[in-house]
Amino acid sequence: MTTSEAGPSETEGPEGPTADAGAGQSGGARPEERLERAVRVAEQALIEFEIAVETFRIEVDNFSRLHHQKLGPMYARLDELDARIAEAKAARSGDPEDRRKADEARARVMPMPNVEELFHDWMDSDGLSPEAAAMLTEQPVRPPQRVRPSDEARKLYRELARKSHPDLAQDDKERDRREEFIARVNAAYARGDEALLRELAEEWAAGPVPPERQPSPSEELYARLEWLSHRKELLAVVARELEESAIGAMLRMAPDDPDTLLDEIAEQLLAQVAEREAELSRLVQEIG
Repeated sequence: MTTSEAGPSETEGPEGPTADAGAGQSGGARPEERLERAVRVAEQALIEFEIAVETFRIEVDNFSRLHHQKLGPMYARLDELDARIAEAKAARSGDPEDRRKADEARARVMPMPNVEELFHDWMDSDGLSPEAAAMLTEQPVRPPQRVRPSDEARKLYRELARKSHPDLAQDDKERDRREEFIARVNAAYARGDEALLRELAEEWAAGPVPPERQPSPSEELYARLEWLSHRKELLAVVARELEESAIGAMLRMAPDDPDTLLDEIAEQLLAQVAEREAELSRLVQEIG
């Protein structure tokens, strides 16, 4: 049962008088109290939902980066082999249709804008980086950098997000302070920087204490509830898009051990590369 469903016989605790204390008072309770409780419950529910969505977004981003770093060069090698195979078939047959298919296959491996950003550290201005080249030639290669927040980092992040969330601000100045702070918290969590998260926790603890929530008119409380509901709907759309994305779907297949999934895909890609290389070798021998 949620806080907003609590009956009059239950003790409210530090936020208000107990049922026994108020039993002898007639009409002492303000009409906005139930709305205030509903707003507080809705605010906490929204914060928890935002934490869950942001955590999953970071996991998707990290997995996407690892996916591109580890598998990107293999996809590039497959495209190059497909183009060479198509070109060899066109050279053997002389068929214009085969030539057209070869041109299309070659176009797919042409450099594209921002390809360096796509493959991050695996691509430089001269082509594949030494790490990518080493992988394609089956030489030892350093593994891609891991960015996966530890359990302690997750705990610190959740605590900080709850305490400093901008939606708990009482005025614009306080909201601005919270937004700037939570942006630094999100950046530290995305890097898995547990030490920085501890520093941020100390910084927040030493900062100004948010003012007590003042009683609000019923109209403002209703408007607040509507805004919270709308915000949750928007977050639900973001969450659904993340879950339905290709990377999100892959991550949900192996949420506890995504590295194993990447290794399995890498093995499949390496097998495809070997098949393509063998096919290309046969075509070259036939043409020769």
